[in-house]
Amino acid sequence: MYSRLGVTLGSLSALKRPLDMLAAKKWMILLSFMGFLLGRATILDELSPFAAAFFAVIVFVRRDYLLPVGAAVMAGSLFAPYPNMLIIPAEMIIFYLILRGLESYERAELSYAPMMVFVSTFVVNLFATLVGPSMTWYSMMMLTLDAVLSFVLTLVFIQAIPVLTFRKKNYMLKNEEILCLIILLASVMTGAVGWAVHGLSAEHVLSRYLILLFALVGGAPLGASVGVVTGLILSLADISAFAQMSLLAFAGMLAGMLREGKKAGVSLGMLLGATILSIYFNKPEQVLLSTWETCAAIGLFLITPKSFFQMIGKYVPGTQDHTRSQHEYAKRVRDLTAERVTQFSQVFRQLSQSFGQATQSMHPPGKQAEELNHFMDAAAQGTCAACFKQSHCWDAKFYQTYKYMSDIMTSIENKPDLRAEELPPELGKFCTKREEVLEVLKQQYHLYQNDMQWKRQIFDSRHLVAEQLSGVSQVMEDLAREIKRESQTMHIQEEQIREALLQLGLSVQGIDIISLDSGHVEIEIIHAYTKGYDECRKIIAPMLSDIIGEHIAVVGEVLTHPKDGLATVRFKSAKTFEITTGVAAAAKGGDLLSGDSFSTVELGNGTFAVALSDGMGNGERARLESSSALNILEQLLQSGMDERLAIKSVNSILMLRSPEEIYATVDMALIDQYSAQTTFMKIGSTPSFIKRGKEVIPVTASNLPIGIIQDIEVDFVSLQLQAGDVLIMMTDGIYDAPGYAVNKEIWMKRIIQEVDSSDPQEIADMLLEKVIRYQQNHIHDDMTVVVGRVDHFHPEWANVHVPGFSRMERPRTVS
Repeated sequence: MYSRLGVTLGSLSALKRPLDMLAAKKWMILLSFMGFLLGRATILDELSPFAAAFFAVIVFVRRDYLLPVGAAVMAGSLFAPYPNMLIIPAEMIIFYLILRGLESYERAELSYAPMMVFVSTFVVNLFATLVGPSMTWYSMMMLTLDAVLSFVLTLVFIQAIPVLTFRKKNYMLKNEEILCLIILLASVMTGAVGWAVHGLSAEHVLSRYLILLFALVGGAPLGASVGVVTGLILSLADISAFAQMSLLAFAGMLAGMLREGKKAGVSLGMLLGATILSIYFNKPEQVLLSTWETCAAIGLFLITPKSFFQMIGKYVPGTQDHTRSQHEYAKRVRDLTAERVTQFSQVFRQLSQSFGQATQSMHPPGKQAEELNHFMDAAAQGTCAACFKQSHCWDAKFYQTYKYMSDIMTSIENKPDLRAEELPPELGKFCTKREEVLEVLKQQYHLYQNDMQWKRQIFDSRHLVAEQLSGVSQVMEDLAREIKRESQTMHIQEEQIREALLQLGLSVQGIDIISLDSGHVEIEIIHAYTKGYDECRKIIAPMLSDIIGEHIAVVGEVLTHPKDGLATVRFKSAKTFEITTGVAAAAKGGDLLSGDSFSTVELGNGTFAVALSDGMGNGERARLESSSALNILEQLLQSGMDERLAIKSVNSILMLRSPEEIYATVDMALIDQYSAQTTFMKIGSTPSFIKRGKEVIPVTASNLPIGIIQDIEVDFVSLQLQAGDVLIMMTDGIYDAPGYAVNKEIWMKRIIQEVDSSDPQEIADMLLEKVIRYQQNHIHDDMTVVVGRVDHFHPEWANVHVPGFSRMERPRTVS
C-alpha cells in the first residue's frame, strides 16, 4: 500500500512540476514585456526613471528573472530617444556593481534599493552632462529630477511588483498597494506612447481598457482613481495629452456608477464619459478617432473572460469576489482546524484508554498473597536462617509455622507497636526467637506501609490522568463540532440581513453569521460607528429579533478601525430568563475570615451557576479549600467538561494535593437562562430550598464531601424553575442552627415562609439575622446563605418589523 501511495505522490509531484514551470514562464514573459516597455518609456522625451527602478526591484524580489528582464529592459532602451539608449544600460551596470559591493559586506537589503537607484542614476546622468556639449543649471535640474523620480518609482514598484508575482491565499490589497499597482500599469503604458494601429493610439486604448477593468471590479471610486493616475502618468510622457487625465477620470467614474449593469453598463458609461469630454476638448476630426479608441478598448473588455475579473476582485477590498474569497479561505481554515482538533481528541482519548487499561490491570493497593509471602521470606532468611530449629519449623511443620507468622502479621496490623509479651503464649513455646522475629516483621510492615502509600498515590494519579485525558478529549470533540458548525456558509441569510439594514437606512461594511441555532444565535456586524446614537441596540438588534424570530441582544461592541470609524458589534440570542442574586455571610465567633466560599457566574453557554462550598473547619485554611474547589470546578465547567467528570477531577485533585484529611462540600445550581431548567449538584451539602409563592420546596441529597474517598458519588437533581421562583442555598452553619432536638427541614421552611420580601439581598440578610437571633447572637459556625431569583428577561427595545421580509430560514445544524 505504501509503495502505491509513493507512486501516486510521485506522479502528482511530476505533474505539478510542469505546471509550476509553465506558471514561472508566464510570469517571466509578462515581467520581460513590462521591462521592455518601461525601458522605452520616457517623460518629456528626456527623463527615463522607469527602467532603473524596475530593474532594481526585480533584482531583489525575483532574482531568478534577472537575465531575461534585464535583457528586455536594455532592448526597450534601444527604442528610447538618444542618449537614453546609452544611459539606461549604464545605470543598470552601475546599480549592479553597487549591489555586488554591498553583498560583499552583507549589507544588500531591499530597503537600500531606492538609494542605490538614486546614486546610480545621478552618477550616470552627471557623467553624461559633464561630457556633453554644455553644462547648464537646467541640465543639472533635470538630472536631479530624474534621480529623484527614480527614487520615488523604486518605492512604488517595491509595493506593486510583489502583488503580481507573489500569490497568497488570503490577501487583501491595501489602498497604498492598489495605488502603486495602478502607477506601475500606467508607467508600462507610457512605454507604448507613439504606437498606433490604423490610427488608434495604443496608450489610449490600453488606458481605457484598464479603467474598464477596475471600474467593473471596484465601482466609481476605483474607476475614477485609476483614470486620474493613468491620465497623469500619460500626460507626463506626452504633454499634449494633458486633457486625457480629465477625460479618463470622468469616464472611469461614470463607468463605475453603471457597474450594476455588468459589462454592458460599464461599457456604456465609458463610452458616454469619453465621448462627452472628447467633444469638449478635441477637434471634430479627433472626436471620431477618440470614439473608435474607446470602442476598441470596449471590444477588448467584452472578450475578457469572467475569471480574470474574479481574480482581480479577490484582492480588492469591498468587492463581492473578495468577500466570497475571504469566506472560502475562512471555511478552509476552520475545516482544517476542526480536523486537527479531532485528531488531537482521538490521541487524548487513546491515551485515556491506555491509562485506564493500565489502572484496571493494576489492582488497588492492599495486602496481597505475594506481599504476605515477602514477609515470610524476610523472617525466614533473617532470623530463622541462623536458628538451629529452622529445618524443624519450616520443613517438618511448614503449615503450622506459616499460620503462626500470619497471626503475628495480623496482630502487627491491628497494633503496630506490638510487644513480644503480648504475643500468644503458644507462640513462645513454638519459637525460641520470637522477639527477633517480631522485630523483623515490624520493620517489614513499616516498609510495607510506605510502599503501599506510594502505590496508592500512583494508582490515584493514573486514575486522575485517565479521567482528565478523557475530559480533554470530550472538550476537544465538542470544539471540533463547534468549528464545523461555524464553517457553514450562510451567504443568503447574510444578504437578507444586509438588504433589511439598507431599507432602514443603515450601511454596514460586513456581516458574518457564526451560528443560527435556536437559542444560540451569534452574528458579527461591522458598521460605521457614531458615538451617542447607539443604532445597534435601538435598531439593528430589534430588526434581527423580528427576522430571526427570537430576541437578539448586543453583547459586545469594539472599535476595530478607529481611523475609518468602523466598529465590530457582536449580537447573540437574548436570554429568556435573568438571575438576580444576593449573599449574606458571617464567620464563626464574629471573625473576619469565613471558611465558606460562594460564587455566582455565567459559564458562557447560557448557563448561570450559583455555587456554595464549605471547607473543613474554620478560618483561612478552610476558606482556601472551599474556594479552590469552586474555582477549579467553575473553570472545568466553563471549558465544556461534563459535570460528573468535573466533580471527580476536583475530588481527585483535592485528594492528591495534600496527604492530610482535607475535604469540602459543594452545592451548585446550574440554571439554563433560556429554559429555566436547573440541575443541582450536591456533594455533602445541606438541603437547598425553592420558594414559589407561599410554597417552599426542599432539594436534598446524601453523599460524602469531596476530597475524602476516590470513587465519589455525585447526586444530580433536575428541576424546572419558573419565573418568580427564589432559590435559597446555605451552609450547615445556618441549617444546623436549631440543634438536634428540632426537625431542621421543617424549621427552615417555616423561617423562609416568614420572610416577606422578593429582593434576593433582603431575603439573604433577613435569613441570616433570624438565625443569629435564634442562637441568641452567638455564631457557633461559619454561616453563608446565597439567594437567587428567576425572572423573565424583558428586552429594552421592541422588535422593528421590516416590510417585505419574512422569517429567516435557518440551515440544519451539523451533528
